[in-house]
Amino acid sequence: MLDLIDPAVIGGTLAAVLFVGIIVALAAGRWIGKRTLARHGLSTLSNVGSLETAVFALLGLIIAFTFSGALTRFDTRRAQIVDEANAIGTAYLRTQLVPASVQPKLRETFRSYVDSRIETYRRLPDLAAAKAQLARTEALQGEVWSQAVAAVRMPGAPPMAELLVLPAFNEVFNFITIRTSATLMHPPVIIYAMLIGLALASAFLAGYQTSAEKAYDWVHQIAFAGTVAFTVYVILDIEYPRLGFVRLDAFDQVLVSVRQGMK
Repeated sequence: MLDLIDPAVIGGTLAAVLFVGIIVALAAGRWIGKRTLARHGLSTLSNVGSLETAVFALLGLIIAFTFSGALTRFDTRRAQIVDEANAIGTAYLRTQLVPASVQPKLRETFRSYVDSRIETYRRLPDLAAAKAQLARTEALQGEVWSQAVAAVRMPGAPPMAELLVLPAFNEVFNFITIRTSATLMHPPVIIYAMLIGLALASAFLAGYQTSAEKAYDWVHQIAFAGTVAFTVYVILDIEYPRLGFVRLDAFDQVLVSVRQGMK
């Protein structure tokens, strides 16, 4: 369902490493620029300006692309929670179509299924516990389906029960695959590698451009490094909204409210 390594830990570590890397790249660019300046004079610095502009523009484009994509996937996951809650509510109402003698058992099993769905996401960021709960959900899914099939085929069941009840439960069960797949939908690793590479290249070129300045402006250098590193961290946090500071817990309340209404 999820990666074995906690992406929240990776995001914090990556941001810290990127921050240090940018500071080093700025210092390295300035050091090399001073050596070049001593050998060839100021004319060499003017040739870097256009290249620096192009690299910074490409860095901004990649940041915008990854940030926008992360927000889009975040919104999609929120919508999936609401859709699943609606599907569960519909399926529970349609249990009224099966014979009254089997309704209590079917409803109790279905309530256990919904409890397990809610608990799966409550267990995060404990990935092992969440996976164990997901396995329980899948087992309960089989029980609910077997009971529903038997119920709609019992003597005395309304003729339309099978056409209304089973598709409703099938739609509910589809959300296990839909929402699990959504947790695995992320940009290719090469995108993040390119983002980090461009950030370091931009820092190097920026440091190179400052080599003609006598004083080293640490405030601006640290601000640049911190801004880029924090932006990358936020992108990763949005990309994995169950494992960091950005959470989907508030939207889980929609599912909880539906469960509370399943009397």
